[in-house]
Amino acid sequence: MDSTRGQLLFGLLTLAGFFTVVAAGVTLLVWAPLSSPPQARAPRRAGRWGDLVSPARLWGYLRGLRPPTSVIRWLGRVARRPAQLMVLGFAGAIAMGWGLLMVPAATSAGREAGGVTALFTATSAVCVTGLAIEDTGTYWSGFGQVVIMGLVQIGGFGIMTFASLLGLLVARRLRMRLQLSAQAETKTMGVGDVRRVVLGVLRISVLVETLVAMLLTWRFADGYGESWSRAAYLGLFHAVSAFNNAGFGLYPDNLMRFVGDPLICLPLSVAVIIGGLGFPVIFELRRALRTPRRWSVHTKITVGMTVLLLGLGWVLITWAEWTNPATMGGLGLKEKLLAGFTTAVMPRTAGFNSVDLSQIHDTTMLINIILMFIGGGSAGTAGGIKVTTFALLGFVILAEIRGEPSVHALGRRLPAAIQRQALTIALLSVGMVMAATLALLALTPFAGKDVLFEVTSAFATVGMTTGITAKVGTAGHLLLIALMFIGRLGPITAAAALAMRERTRRYELPEERTIVG
Repeated sequence: MDSTRGQLLFGLLTLAGFFTVVAAGVTLLVWAPLSSPPQARAPRRAGRWGDLVSPARLWGYLRGLRPPTSVIRWLGRVARRPAQLMVLGFAGAIAMGWGLLMVPAATSAGREAGGVTALFTATSAVCVTGLAIEDTGTYWSGFGQVVIMGLVQIGGFGIMTFASLLGLLVARRLRMRLQLSAQAETKTMGVGDVRRVVLGVLRISVLVETLVAMLLTWRFADGYGESWSRAAYLGLFHAVSAFNNAGFGLYPDNLMRFVGDPLICLPLSVAVIIGGLGFPVIFELRRALRTPRRWSVHTKITVGMTVLLLGLGWVLITWAEWTNPATMGGLGLKEKLLAGFTTAVMPRTAGFNSVDLSQIHDTTMLINIILMFIGGGSAGTAGGIKVTTFALLGFVILAEIRGEPSVHALGRRLPAAIQRQALTIALLSVGMVMAATLALLALTPFAGKDVLFEVTSAFATVGMTTGITAKVGTAGHLLLIALMFIGRLGPITAAAALAMRERTRRYELPEERTIVG
């Protein structure tokens, strides 16, 4: 793999330029169009050269650059709808990544990557999925790998959260419309909390990724003979990929060569779990970890479902693969337990695999599909319909079976709007997965179980595959790209962004009951 220091430095400089372009775009296209026209000031006679290039004067020049009126009006309409702004933000990041990966220097062979390959990889990185047409460690150069890592970080951090952070850095404040967009993306309860949440997300991301990268660096250098510079790069790449639940790996067999190494698998699994909890839950656990009684219903459901799904997945997967010679059959007791735990964690939308997924039993494949579809916590780096949605549906069913007029959970009554939202997300997700599975079955010769696994992995932004990603053809790749994009944004966000207009119902029709069941 071509990962020279020069290429890595070139990649870092390119990403720095990428961040600068994004910062300028946020400044000019969000602050300027939505702000009042700058007031005319009396001309000031130029003094020293330092006055001409001072940050204050440069900021004044930037504020004076205003797009055409038609663009301002269009941006104003988009900014009033956070869903559309998020869609445009993710699409813009994918387009930028697509362009960077099309540069010949991004491939190890020094040739321009195929358009579909670059677009698929950029989408998979920004949507923190991990599916790849080409092997990340051998096909892409050091520059290309750094671009992928940067796109994963931006996608996991959140486009609007990232834009809000840039706004804080550039203007030291956030305008209301950008706060509303960041609030919609991070699921912040109040607009006043956005600044604190954005900075908290940054601190948590840096802390977890740094700790995991340090541990992996030591292990790669001490246990596998890598140079310290190479080990540091491997540790950082895999730490970023794990915390953001992306699943990109720099080894052709992903984590299979480390199946029995707890110092590799456990740190990555812990990073996946923390990232999959969701930032609101992490904030609350940090404040009241030792007092579960004070946790909100959302935190209780997320933590409880996470522990339940991890425990059940660990037991069922280990039991199903215990004697499979192609996966865990040849491992010792400790290695089997470790492999079972890692395999149960990764369907939480991470995408790493320490066993050969193409050789697992059908029972294990179905368990993985279910875990992938459920996903992780809300407002984090995980995908799927989210554990809270799954739990809310269970509470609704339980209340209906009991004949209760309202739905209660953990000592609280759930609003009807939340119930409708959970039902909508679940049904839309099932419909999308089934429709995409039928389409991919028509486009490819692969078995139904492999196609369903691949589609669910793409929609839930997991990145696990049985090995058919590179073989589904151009039409299949475009279908998976659309699924990854919709899955990262969420079905409701995508549908709201596509809505032509919003309306309020001014009257209600007469009520009439239908027969159900």
